[in-house]
Amino acid sequence: MGKPTGFLEIKRETPARRSIAERINDWKDVYQEFPDQKVRSQGARCMDCGVPFCHTGCPLNNVIPHWNDLVYRNRWKEAIRILHSTNNFPEFTGRVCPAPCESACVLGINEPAVTIKVIERAIIDVAFREGWIRPERPAQRTGKTIAVIGSGPAGLASAQQLNRAGHHVTVYEKSDRIGGLMRYGIPDFKLEKYLLDRRVELMQAEGVVFAVKAHVGVNIASDELLRSYDALLLCGGSESPRDLKLPGRESKGIHFAMDFLTQQNQRVGGTVVDPAKAILATGKHVVILGGGDTGADCLGTCHRQKPTSVHQFEIMPKPPAERASSTPWPMWPLQLRTESAHEEGGVREWAVATNRFEGDANGNVKKLHAIRVGPPPDFKPIPGSEFTLNADLVLLAMGFTGPTKSGLLDELGVALDSRGNISTDENFMTSVPNVFAAGDMRRGQSLVVWAITEGRKAARCIDHHLMGFSNLP
Repeated sequence: MGKPTGFLEIKRETPARRSIAERINDWKDVYQEFPDQKVRSQGARCMDCGVPFCHTGCPLNNVIPHWNDLVYRNRWKEAIRILHSTNNFPEFTGRVCPAPCESACVLGINEPAVTIKVIERAIIDVAFREGWIRPERPAQRTGKTIAVIGSGPAGLASAQQLNRAGHHVTVYEKSDRIGGLMRYGIPDFKLEKYLLDRRVELMQAEGVVFAVKAHVGVNIASDELLRSYDALLLCGGSESPRDLKLPGRESKGIHFAMDFLTQQNQRVGGTVVDPAKAILATGKHVVILGGGDTGADCLGTCHRQKPTSVHQFEIMPKPPAERASSTPWPMWPLQLRTESAHEEGGVREWAVATNRFEGDANGNVKKLHAIRVGPPPDFKPIPGSEFTLNADLVLLAMGFTGPTKSGLLDELGVALDSRGNISTDENFMTSVPNVFAAGDMRRGQSLVVWAITEGRKAARCIDHHLMGFSNLP
């Protein structure tokens, strides 16, 4: 490494968040700028550890020590070449990935881990700033055609890889803009959408064709695509939300988290939302059920809409402040995580289960009845711990149960696994010949970094299937 003693001399440092008073009044990135020189110093903390477990902690197997060292040496152009060799979209993962690579960092055994995510984000930001990121059109075309259904991270990664292999690729997206849940599921304060637009424009310049408002299985027949293309790749995501079927669930004002987040992202993007269908936290007592990333996204969005109060409940017990003994290094640790949204306000509680919802005479939800529970797997109710809370808006953020079955999947007749996801062989092919699947639609609800990984692997399999060989990584 460029500075063998760097991890001994330099403390971990990450970008500071903007003040709460400022950031809850806009939808911009919550983080302040982080000077290049500080990034270089953080790169110097990467150890000559012998076996870099960060490689396996990262689903993309990013060559992390290599580009950490290049950043320290101020060789940014070489760093982006190495980073792009494994990751199509580091501007996304550098912002929204929870960084499992850092949990596997060898330095993290007894010291704060290397700031891998910060360095990754800085590399791609410098590369765009310097004009090094340009369209990469294939030298020649194969004549093969591929339809990618879904424009989330798996769909975009596979489309870019297949296009660079020389195939003609068309991406079908049911929404009015490209990006899937990166566009409409992740708030702008975590991922500003100019980053997505910039990458889509580059892919268009490379030759990828995008079709929006193209809902395959609804306004486009799947058998039409089977006749028109040499291969189909299903990357539609895991979009069936987990419901909570309790008394009073039919009350107005109880919504799935993604409906709430999508509306706000549409507003930020300039789309006019029908006032009669608006889901807003403004002036309301809000309850968010679910303590994961989606719940945190709802929380941050609520703060910016100025509610009267916000409570976030999770049925699982409160995680420990430090890595739990059940998840030793280099595993992804069970421990308490505080997002920017949690800093901004609201009440966050664990080991709470909802019993029922109570509505008023007009059918609007007004109260939530809950009880405190013991640990899993029984979640046994604790006698005498029942409580009632005012609730004008309830957001269900309890995850997803798999891909939507009606429409596309029913038309194609692809086999499903025991969890309700699309079943594929080791080459990502479904039970239907020439139809492949990748991302959350295949593996279930997961991370952006896993979706990109799946898209890249599926692209290589499709390329090999069509050509008999593949030079794709």
